[in-house]
Amino acid sequence: MKKLIFSAAFLAVGTFAFAQQNGQMAKKDQQTMEQKKADHFKKMQTELNLTETQVAQLKTLHEKRMAERKMEAPQRKAERKAKMEKMKAKRAEHQAEMKKILSPDQYQKWMASNQEKMQKKRQMMHKKGDMMKKHHMQKAQ
Repeated sequence: MKKLIFSAAFLAVGTFAFAQQNGQMAKKDQQTMEQKKADHFKKMQTELNLTETQVAQLKTLHEKRMAERKMEAPQRKAERKAKMEKMKAKRAEHQAEMKKILSPDQYQKWMASNQEKMQKKRQMMHKKGDMMKKHHMQKAQ
């Protein structure tokens, strides 16, 4: 019984600690985003020799654009989901046709080859994403 109570207490404390940490991280990320935005406008102002009026107009334009993007996000998400479903259906259709043409052994080899290629693509995309993040981090500094 003691172990059960101790486990429940430990789980509760861990959950609350994680929730607090997650909230702090979101706040920190928001501050970082705001700082990056301010730095970007400051850099534009010095590079392009902008007036305060122009900077204010650019900030307004940026806020308008971000609001539009936020409004369009659900539509983009739905379109992306529909596109993914369509691709999935085409892939299944292609696999069914290949299964008709190939012998069971050939089909297994073909599927294994495809799985290997997909795994390599995922790794390359992940690696590319990491490189892009690293590049942007270096560029920001």
